[in-house]
Amino acid sequence: MFMAWWKGIGGHLKSDCRFSNTLVWNTLPLPPVDEATRSAIIAAGKAVLAVRANHPGSSLADLYDPTFMPKDLRDAHQNLDKVVDVAFGANSWLKDDNDARLQILFDDYVKLIG
Repeated sequence: MFMAWWKGIGGHLKSDCRFSNTLVWNTLPLPPVDEATRSAIIAAGKAVLAVRANHPGSSLADLYDPTFMPKDLRDAHQNLDKVVDVAFGANSWLKDDNDARLQILFDDYVKLIG
């Protein structure tokens, strides 16, 4: 969700996404979450870190190369995405549909600034 927001809101300098705390981070419409959801997000995030630790000697550039990303790392990120997508209000995992993520985020943002 954050990456979709960042790419949609932050704009670009050359081919790189811009990041601004006031334009991107401070405007992200974070939903309220219950303790079970919060715990599930934390556990999924820790699982990503644990899988990355299973690949010592690999740089982040190596691990996140879209063509050669290790399957266990891709699976861990997909699990994290599933938990976060639902926490933000999706009915299920949105897979690669960042337009659907942005629609949820923009709808939530409009409610916040109402």
